[in-house]
Amino acid sequence: MNVLVKATTVTQPRQFRLPFIVAFIATIFCQLLFSGLATASELPDHNETKQFTVSVTGQGKAVILIPGLMSDARVWNDLSRVLEKRYQLHLVNIAGFADTPAVSNPSLLKLKQQLLDYIEQNKLDKPAIIGHSLGGFMAMWVAAGAPDSVGPIISVDGLPFIGPVFTQTNTSTVESLASQAAQMRDMYSAMTSQQLSMQSRYGLSHQATSVEAQNTVMAMIEPSDPATVGEALFTLLSTDLRQDIGKINTPLLLLGATGGLTEKAQKQAAKQLYQQQLAALPQAKLVMNNQSRHFIMLDDPNWLTKQVVEFLETAL
Repeated sequence: MNVLVKATTVTQPRQFRLPFIVAFIATIFCQLLFSGLATASELPDHNETKQFTVSVTGQGKAVILIPGLMSDARVWNDLSRVLEKRYQLHLVNIAGFADTPAVSNPSLLKLKQQLLDYIEQNKLDKPAIIGHSLGGFMAMWVAAGAPDSVGPIISVDGLPFIGPVFTQTNTSTVESLASQAAQMRDMYSAMTSQQLSMQSRYGLSHQATSVEAQNTVMAMIEPSDPATVGEALFTLLSTDLRQDIGKINTPLLLLGATGGLTEKAQKQAAKQLYQQQLAALPQAKLVMNNQSRHFIMLDDPNWLTKQVVEFLETAL
């Protein structure tokens, strides 16, 4: 049953900043606020541009893995080496992110429907879906839209509604952020790839801890298409799943990251904001990693693998 979420204000320390998505986006937002290989060609042909490609490896129950904003399947390299020994993995690459060529009409809404088409066409029996950041949002969106077609969900530092990440309060709504969402889309659409890359470096330390991990993140950001990024951010700010996740009838695990925060009160405030976003799905489980930054799979791959393996063993 879909449960209405009552928005509540989170009292937060002055320096509270959530290590979610890319920090440079938050800076821009504040400025606006105050100012066996298968491919997507196997999908049913609905005369629409394919929004993703996918590679398949391993055997067993199906698990779909979706990367985040300006990322691709390489974020799952360590995890997939473990999971492919017991599951059939469907590794998604989203058009316009990292090295996957952009399309002329990028759309997360179309991506959602094409993922459901992919599940149906390939006769996947309630596959688990694991997503990072934007990919976690997509996993919840797909599951809420077709709860009987999807299995357990794992969201790695991805929330049902991204707006409160920037405003730092769950009272934020799609309507209150509509102007900023449109401005952000337009701004990214006007960026060059070089400008996107330069801007991304400002928040790189919030994404991963080591220089090696940060370089991995930048290697995915640099070839990403700015217009696709802008359209994705617009959709994330214009789509609130906080009520819709109440339709999900399978187990859901949200893994949060607060490694970019220094004070205990900041970490607690972040956890509270995350937990409030799950109010419509009381059976959802939240586990926070207080050492890792946004790319948990790069900062603490063993912890992530342990959480995923244990959850899938009981839920899938």
